[in-house]
Amino acid sequence: MSTLAVTRSPGADTVRQATVAVSAIIALTGSFIGSGAAGGTPIAEAAGGALSASSTQVAPGGPAFAIWSVIYTGLIAYAVWQLLPAQRSAERHRALGYPVALSLVLNAAWILSIQFDALPLSVPIIAALLAVLVWAFFRALAHRPTSRVDAVITDGTIGLYLGWVTVATVANIAALLTASGFTGFGLAPEAWGVTLSLVAGVIAALTAVRGRGRLAPALASSWGLAWIAAARLTGPLFSTPTAVAALIAVALVIATVVVARSRAGWTAPRSGRA
Repeated sequence: MSTLAVTRSPGADTVRQATVAVSAIIALTGSFIGSGAAGGTPIAEAAGGALSASSTQVAPGGPAFAIWSVIYTGLIAYAVWQLLPAQRSAERHRALGYPVALSLVLNAAWILSIQFDALPLSVPIIAALLAVLVWAFFRALAHRPTSRVDAVITDGTIGLYLGWVTVATVANIAALLTASGFTGFGLAPEAWGVTLSLVAGVIAALTAVRGRGRLAPALASSWGLAWIAAARLTGPLFSTPTAVAALIAVALVIATVVVARSRAGWTAPRSGRA
């Protein structure tokens, strides 16, 4: 077997690093547009308000979206971290670089779809984003962090990103169905709110099981679900059943993390997991 078949050239690593860095700039630019700071329409007001806190039973309250500031900070930190010479040939960044870059481009594409009122297009984009983040999450699991800094920057960021997008995907689908005139097959909106909140909680719990109790995705999912509950208890779409279901989902996710980590012998602090 030739040497080229078993090694990576320094040039290939440099291209990967540059791709991640450029993708981060694209995503950051998209975030400014989506916030309304760069001439765009704030996401909550774009697409006819389909994604506002009062649009559907599973729309998180407005403050929930503050988590994007944390996620974007982590993504920028990752883009810089993987650029460092010490990370250039690291196998975990070779495995994670392109999935992270693709997630960043999809993130910007999702924002553009909402800015152009293309709500039907936003659902397959966010579904693709979720799939890519699952891919990245499992690649991160397969390649252990080299330090606590690596765990926080890499695993922590990917986990938060995945956990939030899990909830956001459910909310996005609900927004599209509502905007399209879906009547719920005769079921009350609250019934759908309860069902979708629990579905999001189960998905987040399964992620906790598969991730052996990783904290970051569970925290982000729980944050989103808690803000669904808050919005249903204080907003115009008041719904005690949906709020209770969302809080039950939060409890399910937290309990699953506790069980998963206890079965692993609470090894996370020693192995640098996030």
